[in-house]
Amino acid sequence: MDSLISAAAQALATGDPLGALKRVSLRNDAPALALRGIAMAQLGDFARAKALLRKAARAFGPREAVARARCIVAEAEIALVSRDLAFSAKALDGARALLERHGDRTNAAHAQHLEIRRLLLTGHLDEAERALVKFDPVSLPPALRAAHELVVAGIAIRRLRTRQARAALIEADRAARGAGIPALMAEVESTGQVLNTPAARLIAPGEEHILRLEEVETLFNSGVLVVDACRHVVRHADTALSLTTRPVLFALARALAEAWPADVSRSTLLARAFRAKHADESHRARLRVEIGRLRSKLKTLADVNATTLGFALAPLRARKVVVIAPPVEDEYASVLAFLADGESWSSSALSLALGESQRNVQRALDALAASGKVQSFGRGRARRWIARPVPGFTTTLLLPGPLPRG
Repeated sequence: MDSLISAAAQALATGDPLGALKRVSLRNDAPALALRGIAMAQLGDFARAKALLRKAARAFGPREAVARARCIVAEAEIALVSRDLAFSAKALDGARALLERHGDRTNAAHAQHLEIRRLLLTGHLDEAERALVKFDPVSLPPALRAAHELVVAGIAIRRLRTRQARAALIEADRAARGAGIPALMAEVESTGQVLNTPAARLIAPGEEHILRLEEVETLFNSGVLVVDACRHVVRHADTALSLTTRPVLFALARALAEAWPADVSRSTLLARAFRAKHADESHRARLRVEIGRLRSKLKTLADVNATTLGFALAPLRARKVVVIAPPVEDEYASVLAFLADGESWSSSALSLALGESQRNVQRALDALAASGKVQSFGRGRARRWIARPVPGFTTTLLLPGPLPRG
């Protein structure tokens, strides 16, 4: 490796892309193209970065498989940052395996972390945790150690383990300062702010206020019956019942929980669950059926008693019933939550992250664009969507993911 390539690589390692470009911007050999691609990625020009890295990968000779593998890893990182979640996990895994065989453990670990970050972003927390167990963070260099601790913190935040998240962020901050990379230190600081920003609204008899993540965790451990409108779950202590696939049942449960200990009229329940403005006998018959199904679902947590007016929720062991809801509720709140991270998303990436069809996501984006809440740039496959974060609120993405359906 010549001195200019070595100096440019060192500049990139310390977060100085302009310093790297000063040394290699006029060169078109394979190592220089790769370094130029990484520099452009650090500067935010992802399209140019991907083009340079692909050109570099083609330019490396047949005996330079490790260099090509590093280009694949760098391109995967750009795809992740630019929210192109459809990048080839198989290609990344192949690059990681090759790097391990050739003794490049640092870049192999980096490749593995990219896949874990992708799993975290798309809500596959169990898989991300299993993959993370394989790492010994003590042996990682400072920059990668910081990235590792950020992933640990991200999983802990979504699992509502705030103490573990804070401990991981302290380690991430220490490692980022050791690496001396300003962008990495800023990412650690930004992630830490999530723990101190409102994450949900508490709705209870006679009160409604904002909760931070730590307060949500405390609420879940307090022995009250919680109807969680962020994840469509009803929980008490260690028992959690997911109603993600039963929107009507959840709407009924939420209406009953918001009114507890009072009852809710049949007309109100019909309006909340079926949006029926003028109920007829068929609506009332369906309400009786759905209340029976809800009673069966909640049998270990609460009963649903009929009253003269309608129905009332009666917890079996909990002393109190509360509802938690997103800080801001909107018909397309889940799409807005992902866009609120400040990154630009494609509709296909949003579809993967949300587990929705791309057609439904595109319909939601069009509606949000018409109301001025999001905007797009680019055309065709390069089209991206972005929105301003709601000031003072964290995103649904940073809350615990949905429980297994059942």
